[in-house]
Amino acid sequence: MQGCLQVVVNLRAKKRLVSRILGVGSNRVKFDSDHLDDIADAITRSNIRSLLSANTIKIKPIVGTSRGRAQLKRIQKHKRGTKQGSKKGKKGARVGKKEVYVNKVRSLRHILKVSKDRKDITNKEFWELYKKVGGNTVRNKAHLITLIEEIKSRRKA
Repeated sequence: MQGCLQVVVNLRAKKRLVSRILGVGSNRVKFDSDHLDDIADAITRSNIRSLLSANTIKIKPIVGTSRGRAQLKRIQKHKRGTKQGSKKGKKGARVGKKEVYVNKVRSLRHILKVSKDRKDITNKEFWELYKKVGGNTVRNKAHLITLIEEIKSRRKA
């Protein structure tokens, strides 16, 4: 009984050595119970490496927190649509003012570019409208189209 107790203390030191060699925690080191005497005899790092290759010393895999339930919950949440009743806050809270502005300006500038390419407006008129778009004077697409139509009718008259 006393000899067995000394082996346990000796094996603790071996466990520490193995964990230092492999860079894993000492709790993950597992010894094969049939070859404990071989492990006790292993003194050098090379001895321990040979025991590792012989599968006498094994390393337990990392046990992390399971993400299964969290993933399931996320899938269920995505299945449910965000309808009118479940939205909280103003429209501006969900989509920022800047984002709205940038999208609007991009679409308006695209319309300007197309109308300039079609020769609906001249380069000078294009830049006048471009500045108005950038300065947020133009409200929306319909407003821009009416401004372009006014410019066309003015040119005809």
